[in-house]
Formats: sequence, C-alpha cells, structure tokens
Amino acid sequence: MAESNPRSWREDMSGRERIRYVVELLEEPTPVQEIADRANVSRATADDELQRLQSDDWVTETTVNGTKAYDLNPVRMLFDEVTNLIEKHSRDELESQLTDLKQEQEELADEYAVQSLNEFREQFAADELSADELRERRNVIATWESINMELGLVKHALQLYGDVVELSSPKTDSHSALV
Repeated sequence: MAESNPRSWREDMSGRERIRYVVELLEEPTPVQEIADRANVSRATADDELQRLQSDDWVTETTVNGTKAYDLNPVRMLFDEVTNLIEKHSRDELESQLTDLKQEQEELADEYAVQSLNEFREQFAADELSADELRERRNVIATWESINMELGLVKHALQLYGDVVELSSPKTDSHSALV
C-alpha cells in the first residue's frame, strides 16, 4: 500500500483533504486511527470526515478486530470508473478499446493453448513447472485479470453510454428522464 508522508503534504491541503487523499489509497478496510495517523490529523477530525464520506457513499463502515474501520465503496468506485471512461472517450474509442482488449485476451489464450483464465489457472497447479515458469505464469494471471477487469469496465461504459451522455447534457431534465 502506498503510504502517505506528512512531510509531503502541500501547505494548502486541509486535514479533511488529507483524509480524502489517504482514503483514496485504501486497499483494505482500515481503522479510523490509522487513517488519522496517515493524514496527520486528530482521530476526531478523521472520524467526522469519514462519517461525511460515508453519507456521500464514498466509503463504507466496517470493523477490523473489533475497531471501527472504513473502506472505499466498491459500487461508487465502479460507477466513477465507468463515468470517467464515458467522459474521456467517444463511443468509437470505447468500441476500439473493447476490440483491443478482446484481442489481447485471445492472444493470451492462444499462447498458452487454453480457452479461459480459469483453465489457465488449472494448468498452473497441475503442470510441473520451474520457479521461473511459475513466476511468469503468475504475471500472466495478473495481466489476464487486469484485461478482464478493463473489459468489464469498457462493456459497462458502452452499455450505459447513451444514458450517461443524455443525463449529463445540460438541456436534459434528468428528473423526467429517470421517471
């Protein structure tokens, strides 16, 4: 996990901004005190800002070893990623990305003579491979998982493209478009 460094905080960043920065780096549920320490703020300030972020659906509250903790809201993250893709790319660009990602996926499948990531994983455990071969295959698994994740995001963006563009248009009455 990337650690925040209080010496690197910009002088114009408030404590609440530092908390939001730390939260963006979370990779797992993290106790409030740890978030406060990383952001170089009091626990009370962190708790207050985290509760606000929870009410805005940026984080979810949980517990870690009986201590209140927070994690990024995965649903919000998904919608933000999809919206970001739609805002930055045209439908044609997204379709091109989908084609390129699918081609990468097919090339991996052809290279390792498998039909899917699951089949590749099954070979990982079944085959007698050297340590170097196992490391290479772990890298291939990570690459394949990344491609699959990007494929899913691009597909979601394409499925929602028209709705997001329409609802984002200043001339659209979003209330009536949703009813």
